[in-house]
Amino acid sequence: MNVVALRAFPEETRPAPIDCHVDEVAVFDNFAAAEAPWRALEATNCTLATPYQGYDFLNHWQAHLGAAAGIRPAIVAGFNQSGRPLFLWPLGLRRLAGLRVLEFLGGKHANFNMGLWQRDVAAAIDAPELRFITRRLAEHADLMMLTAQPLTWGGTTNPMAQLRHQRSPNHGFSGALIPDFEALIRVRTNSATRKKMRKKERGLADMGEVRFERATGARQVHRVLDAFFKQKSARMRLLGLPDVFAAPGVRRFIEAAVESKDGRTAPIELYALSVDDMVVATMGGIAARGRFCAMFNSIQPGRYAAESPGEQLIVRLVRTCCERGLDTFDLGVGQSRYKHLFCEDAEPLFDSYLPLTGAGQLPALAFSAAAAGKRALKQHPALWSAVRTVRRMRGRLAPAI
Repeated sequence: MNVVALRAFPEETRPAPIDCHVDEVAVFDNFAAAEAPWRALEATNCTLATPYQGYDFLNHWQAHLGAAAGIRPAIVAGFNQSGRPLFLWPLGLRRLAGLRVLEFLGGKHANFNMGLWQRDVAAAIDAPELRFITRRLAEHADLMMLTAQPLTWGGTTNPMAQLRHQRSPNHGFSGALIPDFEALIRVRTNSATRKKMRKKERGLADMGEVRFERATGARQVHRVLDAFFKQKSARMRLLGLPDVFAAPGVRRFIEAAVESKDGRTAPIELYALSVDDMVVATMGGIAARGRFCAMFNSIQPGRYAAESPGEQLIVRLVRTCCERGLDTFDLGVGQSRYKHLFCEDAEPLFDSYLPLTGAGQLPALAFSAAAAGKRALKQHPALWSAVRTVRRMRGRLAPAI
């Protein structure tokens, strides 16, 4: 284990100790060493965090995907004088064109990236202290690339927004929930929309017995994931987009994260809508602190697609979330028409490209410029439409695997 302790401020300039003052920072190079402070932060309702930065979720991701990609944990945790953990940044270190780069663990499988913060610390920590901590990480890395960070979460501003940053190319999309699902659906739709939804429900029911269920148990999980990977691959090929779920280890990661172990809640929840024995829509997500975050979904193409099985699954899942007492439902990052029914709120995201050494200066500018260019492209409807058209054409011409 490599644990490096750092003082947040030189002794002579450190302010008088207070409960939320960061007195010591440690960098852990493995999950086991970071588990105690990590779980301590997760265990309290006073912690500000997204579900994607849970210990079990990222531990599974690192074991099945991160390590194979050459990513090593570099988990940064801050403590006060009594040793209480105040924040934890679940970061990983990788080599990129000879540079040592720090990024959030989770890769493309985490829609939102953020540290875990005691709420009082999140409100109290200032930009100079954050800059001091990040500068001291220069002995570990040349550059920090912290992308897809929510500007606010749980009604609190993300402390990292005090550092240099820029708007991300995409937004996240979410919506508030209430316990009464019928009242929620009346607010979100008009009578014509509800009539259309009922017609599609009848249309799907005419094809066979319709079942909505959460997949549990190895046999059921395998059945749903078989359908998901097949459906997702076909959809990505049609759109001309890379399929991140086709990468080696992704299925093992999801299977491991769907299983409950040692009495702990499974990080990923897997849902399916079936007609008789055919899985016609799937969705996987992660829930914590009153919020359900959708991670991935798929639908069966062909005759079922006309009845919008993906939308029907979302309606049933939102009903379930309301009954569970959750207060927020999100469908991840990126704009799509199917998100508008329950996720009308666009959540701003930001990226930070922070050089830590001289070697990281120019790459930070280059990555920042590339991300800004991508955002500008997405903000131009005609250009972005042309890009999507080219992708679809390329997808149709590509041979099926």
